[in-house]
Amino acid sequence: MISRKIIQRILLGLTICFCLLIGIGQSQSLAAIRQIEEAPGRMVYQSRQNLKDQNVNNWQAIAFKRIRDDGKTSFFLRLVGFPNVAEIDRSQPLTLTNSLGKSFTATDSSNDIFTDSFEPQPNVGQYNLQPVLSQLQAEIPLKLSLPIIGNEAISLSVPPSFVEEWQTIANYK
Repeated sequence: MISRKIIQRILLGLTICFCLLIGIGQSQSLAAIRQIEEAPGRMVYQSRQNLKDQNVNNWQAIAFKRIRDDGKTSFFLRLVGFPNVAEIDRSQPLTLTNSLGKSFTATDSSNDIFTDSFEPQPNVGQYNLQPVLSQLQAEIPLKLSLPIIGNEAISLSVPPSFVEEWQTIANYK
């Protein structure tokens, strides 16, 4: 008869294997950059990474550049947390602070993703990174400070490899 401890160890091992297969724990590596043609002449380039906040909650960071058919571009960072974990304060900007103490702010652009037919989801925020992206140094880690209603800001650590990937996407034509 197999003991309870052996069964627990087997289940833990299987869980670890599953997490490795789906990529959890590999947040330091570069993600695949996706290229999507939304319509003729309208391209989107994006990367997705997982970040953990100070409370060890997972957040998905989706950085994307949109190139419209008229040639105009935009670059956004969308942050998505699990429902009921936090309610993002969209009246405040996202603050990006590098490890040298230099801070930048990115304005909220969540209205671009929530149309009249969709109710704003409190755990989703989108920020315009285009004005600040060229000022970020890829070799220096970042902390994102995400404003939350009724609580202290969520702090998300961004490794240099993510910043490098965002800048790679920003340079796509």
